Amino acid sequence: MPRGEMLTVFTYDIRSDRRRRRVAGLLEDAATRVQDSVFEARMTRARAEALSQRIASELGEGDSLRVYVLAEYGEARSRVYGDGPPMEADEAYWLF
Repeated sequence: MPRGEMLTVFTYDIRSDRRRRRVAGLLEDAATRVQDSVFEARMTRARAEALSQRIASELGEGDSLRVYVLAEYGEARSRVYGDGPPMEADEAYWLF
């Protein structure tokens, strides 16, 4: 994992379809959707904070955003079961 980046999990509960679509669009540009309202990304603390603030500005009454950061130890103990997309790999790759 590049220095300073952490696995960050964003999850939301948004009542309005319109706001939900806007928030999903912001997250789709920066992260990988792993469930309907759950996204994962490797990013720096500053980038996660900026994205969180941008999303928070879209929230309405009764909406919520939760952001979880997994340190290396916590990530090593995390598992994915079933058909869900795997956690983003921490290494770059090339497609030819």
